[in-house]
Amino acid sequence: MMHIFLAENRAELERRCREKVAKRPLRFSTEMQLREGIPIFLDQLIRTLKAEEAGKLAQSLAISGPADGSAAVISELADSATTHGGQLLALGYSVSQVVHDYGDLCQAVSDLAVVLGEQFAVEEFRTLNRCLDNGIAEAVSEFIQRRDVVIANEQALALSQRIGFFAHELRNHLSTAGLAVAAIKQGGMGVTGATGAVLDRSLVGLRTLIDRSLAEVRVEAGLTLQRTVFSVSNFISELSYSARLEADLLRCTLIMEEVSPMPQLYADQDLLLSAVGNLLQNAFKFGAPNGTVVLRAYAHGERIRIEVEDNGAGLSPEAADGMFMPFTQGGANKTGLGLGLSIARRSVEANGGTLSVDSVPGHGCVFIIDLPRHAGAVATFVT
Repeated sequence: MMHIFLAENRAELERRCREKVAKRPLRFSTEMQLREGIPIFLDQLIRTLKAEEAGKLAQSLAISGPADGSAAVISELADSATTHGGQLLALGYSVSQVVHDYGDLCQAVSDLAVVLGEQFAVEEFRTLNRCLDNGIAEAVSEFIQRRDVVIANEQALALSQRIGFFAHELRNHLSTAGLAVAAIKQGGMGVTGATGAVLDRSLVGLRTLIDRSLAEVRVEAGLTLQRTVFSVSNFISELSYSARLEADLLRCTLIMEEVSPMPQLYADQDLLLSAVGNLLQNAFKFGAPNGTVVLRAYAHGERIRIEVEDNGAGLSPEAADGMFMPFTQGGANKTGLGLGLSIARRSVEANGGTLSVDSVPGHGCVFIIDLPRHAGAVATFVT
């Protein structure tokens, strides 16, 4: 009888299943999985076979369900298989690995039966196949259902981040435009000077952001890069007036170190302006009260580095590791969406660069943008 064979050789069958699982690539079962997966299924299979041998069909169906899987009441096997499928998803496995878990037992039973010279009745094999089919069906169904929920949640989060990105950049441009207008009103100056130029750039930035967002929706891909060759010195000059305007408003001191006129970049200038602008806003926001922010840019071999340094409280290693995650905010100032640093990193990486932070608690932060230098520029080292 198959149920006698299974009961007497249960420990060996479980060992063989664990061995097969251990040999499978990227498959790391937990102790709970090993305790509640195949062992529970094996117990249900044995009890199903015993019930059928005794002619107790209703009891058999209550344990493992009918062959067509359409039981009015969920069977024990279906319930445990559903749990098993959910566990596998939580552990990061694929649908094929869900199916393999049940196939392992079938193969272990067949192999051990051959070794021991055991033979089973056709009806017993049908029961074994029925239990396997029902177990696989329920586990896979639960796996797919939960996976669909996870995917839907991930897509919703991605959409929220995209909307947050758009709103954050809109607010930045509007804020700069507002500062320019306030300066014009307070100073009684015209709109044709440097302050007017800041206002013009903000309005152009708004238009560019909207144009790019519409293009992103059309192609359902990231921002399309508009690369040009430009001088690092001119790039820093482009930032200087709006940055000084914001620093003055927040009563911070902005030091812009001299930049060599030679180094050049081949990149999307608008994205980099956004990135460095976000870093400066972050430094003004989280630096020391009435503190000092330093902006520097220089060539370092075949790379260009742009650094924004503040003299604030600095960050612990744990805080530094997580600060580039979307919707993450540090410090007491909770204004904003916590997207600025995430947006800055995304903009820098889109141009083939990296954004990192060097910080020691009590000694401020240095945010470092590292980009490939344009090959057409003459090698000049500035330290």
